[in-house]
Amino acid sequence: MTASLSMRASLTPKAANILLGTGLLVATVDAIFASTFWRLVAGVPASRIVQGIAAGLLGKAAFQGGAGTMGLGAVLHYGMAIAMVFAYYFASRWLPALVRRPWMYGPLYGLVVYAVMNGIVVPLSAAPPSPHLLGWVISSIFVHMFVVGLPSALAARAALGGAPEV
Repeated sequence: MTASLSMRASLTPKAANILLGTGLLVATVDAIFASTFWRLVAGVPASRIVQGIAAGLLGKAAFQGGAGTMGLGAVLHYGMAIAMVFAYYFASRWLPALVRRPWMYGPLYGLVVYAVMNGIVVPLSAAPPSPHLLGWVISSIFVHMFVVGLPSALAARAALGGAPEV
């Protein structure tokens, strides 16, 4: 099993393209979700959402930076989403159940990503505190489960050419 799994788990160009494409899709759908939610709930423009991501590095100054900090926020957002997809893939090399049961482990991965981002990454960043609306929290958990986690699991499975054999 180990030799078979490690040979199938090599990061081929095709696998890398699947994972990269999924990361780009995940980031785009998540950005649309966040932008739409905050526009409808509080009238916040999308530009402010990506500046808020850049604020993780720059603090409040990010909101004064214009297009430069918007670009930085977008690069950070897409980079993190791509890293999340690749992280699931690499974890699945050691835990084959992650790709055998993507419908279970993908959403669980999304919950872990949500917990890490909101419990560790954001609090340790330079971003100013943001409002914690119950609707935002609930919908964000759902999005992390089914827009981040599940696509990560399905992409890992596809990148491996299907579920590895036990």
